[in-house]
Amino acid sequence: MDSTKKHLLIVDDQREIRESLKAYLVRHDYRITLADSTEAARAALKTAAIDLVILDIMMPGEDGLSLCRELRAQGSMPIILLTAMAEDTDRIIGLEMGSDDYITKPFNPRELLARIRAVLRRAGTLPARNEQPKTSCLHFDKWVLDSARRELIGPDQVSIALSTGEFLLLSAFLQRPGMVLSRDQLLDITRGRDAIAFDRSVDNQISRLRKKIERDPKNPELIKTHWGGGYSFTARVSEK
Repeated sequence: MDSTKKHLLIVDDQREIRESLKAYLVRHDYRITLADSTEAARAALKTAAIDLVILDIMMPGEDGLSLCRELRAQGSMPIILLTAMAEDTDRIIGLEMGSDDYITKPFNPRELLARIRAVLRRAGTLPARNEQPKTSCLHFDKWVLDSARRELIGPDQVSIALSTGEFLLLSAFLQRPGMVLSRDQLLDITRGRDAIAFDRSVDNQISRLRKKIERDPKNPELIKTHWGGGYSFTARVSEK
């Protein structure tokens, strides 16, 4: 077995779809494991090192969305959802739960292959976060972010409200101070995308965040813009 090949888990209750996808993706140099239910998928995930999950939403019994939510809570494994419905609601729910992409049935295998490659490419270029903090409180400038309570405490010790999108972005920056992060990387790092899923505009979220933490939002000192490159967080971050 070639361990250098990316290992994909296909979860779908329709045998014809599973087998045809396996045959197609094996020809394109992927290792494939099949599962016909979320229960079988969990068993496979315990025994194999999976690089990406292709997950059907509509299955008998437990649906794919619950497994998607569970996997995202455990880590950042790439997930592509398969759905027989094209409504925006299903797309948004999938993104809110942390999927990286989705494709509507019936689909062209070549399109799915392109999406797999794109998701794996983005996942492979994500910058690693700093060592996991020993405390839930991170200090920067004159601010403190309490991640456990999702509270931002200002210099006057007053708690500042953060939207989910603002909290996820600030956390991403505090875990990677000094690194230049592109818009796509910020979207991938904040996998849940909760508030971002409806807009996908990182710039708008950052603008709102700057208004809360910068002395002069029009001349930001903490979150710097790198034209054509993205953003970086300049302040020193500590756990004191």
